[in-house]
Amino acid sequence: MPDDNDSDRGKKLRQNETLLEASSIGLMFPIAMALGYGWGWGMDKLFHTSPWLTWIFTGLGVIAAFVNLFRIGLRNDDGSSG
Repeated sequence: MPDDNDSDRGKKLRQNETLLEASSIGLMFPIAMALGYGWGWGMDKLFHTSPWLTWIFTGLGVIAAFVNLFRIGLRNDDGSSG
């Protein structure tokens, strides 16, 4: 019965990958927003445009987080997109 054992391992591996992917969603939003904020803050300090670039890049960070969320949500069970 080596096929059953391989099948169980493959199923468990897919479940672990799904769990890891789902847990990464909780980190994705604050990290993307913090990176956008940090980048915008730095650009504001460099170009003396406060607070405009901070707002713009924070918004881009939020958009990037949502794009990644939709990519993960629209992915098929086998890991392929589409």
